[in-house]
Amino acid sequence: TAKFIVPRFETMYHERTEEIQGGIERAEKAQAEARQALEKYQDQLAGAREEAARIREEAKAQGARIVSDMKAQAQKEADRVTQNATAQLNVQRDAAMAQLRHEIGGLATTLAGRIVGESLDDDERARATIDRFISELEQQPAHNSTAASFSQAGERP
Repeated sequence: TAKFIVPRFETMYHERTEEIQGGIERAEKAQAEARQALEKYQDQLAGAREEAARIREEAKAQGARIVSDMKAQAQKEADRVTQNATAQLNVQRDAAMAQLRHEIGGLATTLAGRIVGESLDDDERARATIDRFISELEQQPAHNSTAASFSQAGERP
C-alpha cells in the first residue's frame, strides 16, 4: 500500500507545487502589469497636470489681452466722445459769439442813433466802429470789459 500511496502522494505533491509555482508566477506577472499600469497612469496624470498648467497660463494671457484690448477700446471711445463734445462746444461758442456780436452791434447802432439823432443802420462807418468796439471788448478780461467800456464813454455802470 505504501507502494501506491507514496507515488500518488509524490504526484499530488508535484502537481500542487507546480500549481503554487504557477500561481506565484501569475501573481508576479499581475503585479508587474499593475506597476506598469500605475506608472502609465502617473505619467498620464503628470501630462494632464502640465497641460492644465499650460491651459491656465494661456487663459491668463488671453484674459490680460482681453482686458488690455477693452481698456484701449474704452480709451478710444472716451477720446472720441471728448473730441465730439469739444467740437460741439466750439460750434455752440462760435454761434453764441456771432449772436452776441449781432445783438451788441444792433444795440450799439440803435443807441448811437439815438445819441446822434439819426439812423445809423446802413452806415458802413457805424459797422466798422461796432466791430472795433467788440474786438476791444474781446481783448479785455471778462470782469473789466463792462466797467472799461463805460469809463471810456465817461459813464458809470
